[in-house]
Amino acid sequence: MVDKSAEVLISEPDEPAMAGRGGTAPAATDIERRLAEVLAEVVPAEGVSATSHFFTDLGANSLVMAQFCARVRKRPDLPSVSMKDIYRHPTIQSLAAALADTAPPAVDSPPPAQEPTRVASPTRKASSRTRDYVLCGTLQLLVFLAYSFVTGLVAARGYEWVATGTDLADIYLRSVLFGGIGFVVVCAFPIAAKWILIGRWKPREFPVWSLTYVRFWIVKALLHANPVRFFNGNPLYVLYLRALGARIGKGVTILSHSIPVCTDLLTIGAGTVIRKDSFLLCYRAHAGRIQTGRITLGRNVFIGEKTVLDIDTSMGDGAQLGHASALYRGQVVPDGERRHGSPAQPTEIDYVRVGPARCDTSRRFRFGLATLLQLFLLYLPLTVGGMYMLFREVPALGERSDAGTAGLTSSALLTDALLVSAVLFFGFVVVGLAVVCTVPRLLSLAVKPDEVYPLYGFHYAVHRAIAGMTNLKFFTWLFGDSSYIVHYLRGLGYDLSRVEQTGSNFGTEVRHENPYLVTVGRGTMVADGLSIVNADFSSTSFRVSRASIGTQNFLGNNIAYPAGARTGDNCLLATKVMIPLDGEIREGVGLLGSPSFEIPRSVERDSRFDHLRTGDELRRSLAAKNRYNLRSMVFFLLVRWLHAFVLTTLGLASIGLYGLLGHAVIAAYLALTLGFTALYFVLVERCVASFRALRPRLCSIYDPYFWWHERLWKVPDEYLDVFNGTPFKNVIWRLLGVRIGSRVFDDGCYMTERTLTTVGDDCTLNAGSKIQCHSQEDGTFKSDRTTLGDRCTLGVGTHVHYGVTMGDGAVMAPDSFLMKGEEVPPNAQWGGNPATELPDTPALPGRAGPAAATATASANHAGSTAS
Repeated sequence: MVDKSAEVLISEPDEPAMAGRGGTAPAATDIERRLAEVLAEVVPAEGVSATSHFFTDLGANSLVMAQFCARVRKRPDLPSVSMKDIYRHPTIQSLAAALADTAPPAVDSPPPAQEPTRVASPTRKASSRTRDYVLCGTLQLLVFLAYSFVTGLVAARGYEWVATGTDLADIYLRSVLFGGIGFVVVCAFPIAAKWILIGRWKPREFPVWSLTYVRFWIVKALLHANPVRFFNGNPLYVLYLRALGARIGKGVTILSHSIPVCTDLLTIGAGTVIRKDSFLLCYRAHAGRIQTGRITLGRNVFIGEKTVLDIDTSMGDGAQLGHASALYRGQVVPDGERRHGSPAQPTEIDYVRVGPARCDTSRRFRFGLATLLQLFLLYLPLTVGGMYMLFREVPALGERSDAGTAGLTSSALLTDALLVSAVLFFGFVVVGLAVVCTVPRLLSLAVKPDEVYPLYGFHYAVHRAIAGMTNLKFFTWLFGDSSYIVHYLRGLGYDLSRVEQTGSNFGTEVRHENPYLVTVGRGTMVADGLSIVNADFSSTSFRVSRASIGTQNFLGNNIAYPAGARTGDNCLLATKVMIPLDGEIREGVGLLGSPSFEIPRSVERDSRFDHLRTGDELRRSLAAKNRYNLRSMVFFLLVRWLHAFVLTTLGLASIGLYGLLGHAVIAAYLALTLGFTALYFVLVERCVASFRALRPRLCSIYDPYFWWHERLWKVPDEYLDVFNGTPFKNVIWRLLGVRIGSRVFDDGCYMTERTLTTVGDDCTLNAGSKIQCHSQEDGTFKSDRTTLGDRCTLGVGTHVHYGVTMGDGAVMAPDSFLMKGEEVPPNAQWGGNPATELPDTPALPGRAGPAAATATASANHAGSTAS
C-alpha cells in the first residue's frame, strides 16, 4: 500500500507501536530466520523472538499480520502465508514448522528481479468499448422512459375509468377490475419480454454493454420491478418461476428475495427448501462478461441463510448447504451429503432442525388462492379506489385536478404540498411506530415457541405478518447507531433487560424472524447486517425458537445468527463468520471465517480506549453522543420530509398540467422523481461531509468524529439499486466521491465510505458485493482506504474490508471475505472466508468451465415432477 494504515501509524504516547514481551529465543532454522526478518520490518522491531506470540506478546493485530503475509508472499524464498495460518500458528516457530513442507529451496542470494506477468491486452480498443458503454446507457434510458410513458398512460386511463363510477359499490367494482387486470399485466409482461427477447436461456457468455446485454438487462430489470418477487415463501412464487422456464418440482419452498434471472437454467427437485438471503441467479459477471450457467438441485435439498450458489453447481437428493456458505463453480454435493463453509466442505451438522408436518398440494393451493383473493378484493381496490377517494375528498387535490393548469411557483401549490406531505410523512412515522409495537405483539400470541406448525396455514400467515411488520427498514434506519435503537427493539419485543447502553449497541440493519424470541446479553454490541435466524423450516413445516446472544459479545458485519448457536459470553464474532451449531460452547474467544475457527478475543491495541467505557467518563461521553445522535435523527427526518415535500409539489403540479400535456406529464413525473431523488441525496451526503474527502482514522466510538461518521451512514441510499447494471451507477458513485474508473460494471455493489474507495477501469462488481472501508470492534472505530486496480472482479456476495489493495486483473470468488490489510497480487484468483489464493483449476472463477455434468439423475429430471 502506498499509504500506511491509520491503525499502524497511531500508537500510545511515548510507546513504540509494538513491544515484544515473548523472550529472546533465536531462530533455529533458515525459514524461522527469514520469517522473523519480515515480521521485524512490519512490527517494527530490532528483533523478534521465535517463540513470541504475534498477538499477546508482540501486540500485533490482524491488519499488521495481513501486511506481514503480503510481504512474505513477495519473497520467492518463502512459502505463501495466509491469515488462517497466522491464527492457527501464532509464533514464528510454529508457523515455520507448519510451512516447512511447502517451503521453496533455500537460495544464497535473492534471484534477479523478473518482469511482472503481463495481462493480454483487450482484443477491442478502449474507444470501441466506450462507444458500446455510451450506447448501452442511451438504450437503457430510452427503455426506462418508454416504460414510464406506458405506465403513466395505463394509470391515467384506469383512473379516469374508475372516477366515472356512480356510487361507492360501482367504484369498488371498477377498482377490483382495473387493479386485477393491471396486476396480471404487470406480472405477465416480464414473462412475455423474456420469451420474446431471449427465448430459452442457455449456458453462454457475452460482453457487458453489448446489445445482447441490453436484452439481458431489460429482462432482469422487469423481474426486479415485478411485484411477484415480494411473494417469496408463497406457492405463487414457484408457479411464477415455472412460467419463466424454471424446472421446479412439487412442494418446493423458496424464501429468498433474490429472484433468479436465467430461469431456464434452474432445476429444483421436489421438497427443496431455500432460505432467505441466498443467491441462485444462474448468471455471474466476470472480467467484463456475463456468464450464464446451470444450477441443479435434487429432491429434498436444503439451502441455508446467506448462501451463494455459483453457476455450474449441483446438489444431489437430500443434500444440504449450511448458513453463510457457498458452492463455487463446478462444485457438486452428492446425494445425502452435507456441506458448509465458503467454499463448501463436508460437515456432519444437520441443518434441517424441524420435523415434518402434513402439508399437501391442496393446502398450498388454498394458501395461494387466499393470497390472490386478499390481493384482488382488498389490497388492490383499497389502493386504486383509495387514490380516487383521496382526490375527491381532499380539496387541495380535487380542486387542482379540475383546475386544468397550475403554476409551479404559486403559493397555493406550495401550501397544499406542505400540508399533504407533512400529514402523510409524519403521520406514517407516528402511526407506523404505534402499529409495529402493538399489532405484531398481539399476533404473536397465536404462534407458540418450539411448536411445529405446517406451512401455508393460519400460523404461517401470522408468522409472515409478524416478520414483515417488525422488519421495516425505516425505523431501524432512524434509531440505529444510537442509544435509541435499544428502546425501539425493546418495543418490538427483544429481551434487552440486561443490556447496558454504549450508544452504539446496534447498527441500522438488524433483522429477525420473530422479535419476541431474541435475547441479547449485557454489554454486547452489534454492527450492521445482523440477521437473527430464530425460525427453522422444512419443506412442510416451520418452528420458531429463542435465539440468545451472550454477554460482552461483539458481532461484526453481515452475520446470520441462528437459534441453537454454540457461542456464549465474551466472544468476538468477526464479519461474515459462520456461527457454529455443534461442539462445546465457545466463550472468551474470537471466531472468524466460514467454517469458523478460533482467534484471539482482543489484542492490546483494542484496550487503549477502555478508560472511556466506564465511570464518569462514560456517562459524560454517552450523554454527549446521545445529544448528537438525537440531532442527527431530527435532521434526517427533516431531510426525508423535504424530499417528500418536493415530490408532492411536483406531483400536484403534474396534476394541474395533466389537462394541458396529457399522459406525457405522468411519464415525465416518474423520470423526474428518479433523477431528483438521486441528485438530492447525493447533495445531502456531500453537504454532511462538507464536500471533503474522508481520511483514515482510528478513534473511540465516543470521539465526535465517529458520531459525524455515523451521520454519514444515515444518508438514504436505497435509490442506488435502481441504477444497478447501468452506466448511470458510475456517475452517481463519482458524484458521491468514489474515485472510479471508466466502464466499470456495477451489478449491485455497495460502498460504505465513498471517498476512501478507489475502483480502476473496467472492473466488474457483482450483485451483493460490498466494499467496506471501516470496522468497529467493541469501542474502537477504524477506517482506511481500499483500492481495486484495473479489470478486477468481485464475485457475488463478496465482502472487501478496509486497507485492502487488489492488483490489476485480480479476481475474488463468490461469497469471499477479503480481510483488512490484504494485498492481492495482479491477476491472482482469491476466494474463501477469509480469502486466500485459490488453486488454478477450471472450477474456479475464470473462463466458463465445464458444467456440473455429474449432477444426480434425480436432480436432472426434477422438473418433470412439476405439478
